[in-house]
Amino acid sequence: MPSNGNFYALLAARMRAAGDEPAFEAADGSVLTYAELLEQVGRAAAALKALGIEPGDRVTVQVDKSLANVFLYLATLQIGAVYNPLNTAYTPAELEYFIADAQPALIVASAERIAEIEPAAAASKVRKLATMAADGSGSFMDLAAGQRPLRGATRRTAGDLAALIYTSGTTGRSKGAMITHGNIASNARTLHAYWGFEPRDVLLHALPIFHVHGLFVALHTAFLNGSRILWLPRFDLDEVLRLLPRATVVMGVPTFYTRLLAHKTFGARLCRNLRLVISGSAPLLAETHREFAARTGHAILERYGMTETGMTASNPYRGGERVPGTVGYALPRISVRVADAKGRILGPGEVGVLEVKGPNVFKGYWRNPRKTKEDFRKDGYFITGDLATMAEDGRITIVGRAKDLIITGGFNVYPKEVEIEINSLPGIAESAVVGVPHPDFGEGIVAVVTPQPGARPPTEAQILEALAKRLAKFKLPKRVFVAKELPRNAMGKVQKTEISARYRQTFKG
Repeated sequence: MPSNGNFYALLAARMRAAGDEPAFEAADGSVLTYAELLEQVGRAAAALKALGIEPGDRVTVQVDKSLANVFLYLATLQIGAVYNPLNTAYTPAELEYFIADAQPALIVASAERIAEIEPAAAASKVRKLATMAADGSGSFMDLAAGQRPLRGATRRTAGDLAALIYTSGTTGRSKGAMITHGNIASNARTLHAYWGFEPRDVLLHALPIFHVHGLFVALHTAFLNGSRILWLPRFDLDEVLRLLPRATVVMGVPTFYTRLLAHKTFGARLCRNLRLVISGSAPLLAETHREFAARTGHAILERYGMTETGMTASNPYRGGERVPGTVGYALPRISVRVADAKGRILGPGEVGVLEVKGPNVFKGYWRNPRKTKEDFRKDGYFITGDLATMAEDGRITIVGRAKDLIITGGFNVYPKEVEIEINSLPGIAESAVVGVPHPDFGEGIVAVVTPQPGARPPTEAQILEALAKRLAKFKLPKRVFVAKELPRNAMGKVQKTEISARYRQTFKG
């Protein structure tokens, strides 16, 4: 009989081998071993079974980061269901879309949020609702506590879905990326080897776990390694500074490193045991890279990936230079190329769209075959939408985005979604939303609005207050400017490049 393609089967084998070694260490010093982790995941899997969750069912989760959340994720994999994490900042209005699209069998959220989304859940015929609080308590873990741990992993193939993760797209509506067991297994194994994980590695984990970086990249590599994970519910500067001397590996977004560099005590002494510092999810400024190296003696390793592909490229861990402003080379077993809009492959140094092919590339967009077909070439390459150049030796530099996506603090924001909300406000004729360089978030969102003729537009504060009720916090503009008109070309199209250039210095003091 062929081996089980369920990724959890591989993780569970590594966890059993780790046994009584620490898996998680909380900020208060309490420790959960790998043996205890297996037990907790087994109980959570039995709870999912008790709720009637079957292989292929979607489990939608919008909860704060906690160990209970990790148990739920792994348990979902174990029984062959599909994990669907959602950003905790999404509002009830935004959740209505995700619930209607994913059609989950189970939603797990805080008690307050469950009460808010019950009508949407009922409309989509969601069979079960369960609660999970920030401390991990709630009806789901109460149910799990009374279960006998489930052993083994439901048989899955590499092509079966493991996760459904929503990502921004050109229509302004998020699309569900179908991530398979084979996708996450291949990426985890590749990164574990490429980044040289060692037996005594300790990972400092301060990322959220509702997206690829914190959930897949950080946790999977640590689990495969049997590493101790220093677990923080969020990035807390004081806690990170306290724990850094005990860590050998740190994974973060550029914001982490700019905040560390802004602290007067941060330097080589606190980083004395580090061997690997990784940055991703947003562009890392070359100045940040150089300052970090000067202060600590460590060169940040920047890599490139996206929801649809997991990690695609990385600066070298060994045997090569980590060049600021570049994302390195394609990872093993992954092919990349730069092409124009018609698919013509471009030569070294030419700017085009990066295309990717490999076992890491997702299966397609959930219930959206038309978009899936649009974004794949006939020979299987996925069109990322990111503009890039490739040097003679294969080194990749991301130079922009063909699509209008903004990445702020590691989160994707599609301008159209913000513009629709702004344009609905009284006194606003139209708006344009762009991302410009921001020292902390990579990109900061700027909105430019024009008033309706004869109307007095709302103030910046009034606009932001209104948007806060309709959009997740990370989607809110950091500045709003009023202009008489928006720049346009001869065809009447708004020239966002001109707007970006005009407001490029907004966050530079």
